[in-house]
Amino acid sequence: MHPTTPAQPFDGSPHDREIESLAEFDEVVAAHGTLSHFRVQSVDLTNRTDALLSLDTSGAVFLGCPMDPEAAARARARGALVFPPVPGLSFDPYRGYVYSPDELFASLDEGYEATPDALTYAWFQRTRSDGDIFGSMLRSIHDDAVSDALDELLVGARVVGVMGGHAMARGTEEYAGAARLGRELARGGLTVATGGGPGAMEAANLGAYAAPFEAGMLTEALRILAKAPKFTPSVTDWARAAFEVRANWPGGGPSVAVPTWFYGHEPPNPFAAHIAKYFSNATREDGLLARCTAGVVFLPGAAGTVQEIFDNATPNYYESRGEPTPMVLVNRAHWTERLPAWPLLRSLARERSMESRIALVDRIEEAPEALKRLAG
Repeated sequence: MHPTTPAQPFDGSPHDREIESLAEFDEVVAAHGTLSHFRVQSVDLTNRTDALLSLDTSGAVFLGCPMDPEAAARARARGALVFPPVPGLSFDPYRGYVYSPDELFASLDEGYEATPDALTYAWFQRTRSDGDIFGSMLRSIHDDAVSDALDELLVGARVVGVMGGHAMARGTEEYAGAARLGRELARGGLTVATGGGPGAMEAANLGAYAAPFEAGMLTEALRILAKAPKFTPSVTDWARAAFEVRANWPGGGPSVAVPTWFYGHEPPNPFAAHIAKYFSNATREDGLLARCTAGVVFLPGAAGTVQEIFDNATPNYYESRGEPTPMVLVNRAHWTERLPAWPLLRSLARERSMESRIALVDRIEEAPEALKRLAG
């Protein structure tokens, strides 16, 4: 649009005002002829100087967008807030999208320690220990941007969570069962979401990845992964086995992972197409469970999984997120004897609307049908 053409009024939703790619920037300029009150997230605008110099930027916010100094000065003079990129970081605090496995595991050929995921954990450790307020601010901005991106990603999705411990090793029948569960849920039209780490979480994301393929693919993938059963002692070997599977069967089904650098010794698994990784574990836990609108399956786990059960039970108890969502606990002996969370959950639910939304099953194969039954 010619710069002298009057700007078109904009009355869209807040998300419609977000510009997260150069293509979106060009579309907005062509359609509206103004950047007034738009939010531009981490878009390289060094080749859009003419537009920045000519358009109305009043009320606009530029978050981490590289741009010509003259363009930045002109935008500020016309009423924009310009937050420049932060140099020297292994992550982008203003990012507009969730992560991909290829992004977090870039440079894996040089060893896991060279990847952005590992470098970001190292940065987190340094800034958390020295109490740097600037580091704390960057972590908060990053996590808020990731939450915004995750909300946009999951619009209209029926999300089912699969929770479970990181100790479940590749090559075990338990791991294979969790993978088959993820595959069945994905084939049923659900979006599988996990805590994004190894063990049961990886298995469920693997199952969703395997959903478009014939049954033999998952069998062969499990064989390849069994060569590196755990992420210790070598995260590099563990991750390379997963990327070997992805290379052999590209284009797997999508799923979501929501891990955290708070537990940075646990790497994210590479089978989720979309990884919303957080610095704050509290934000990550609450956000993951809140987005599981189609219910949650809890596989055997330890303290973290117990925490997730009752983090999920509390809003179901108070109905603070609306109607209670299904909760299915798998493995009767684990949840009634080893870690007896089920008796407490059942007592909490008694005579409340969530009572009809909880179930305990013996075998993992029973979980999908239990979810359907609880959903009504």
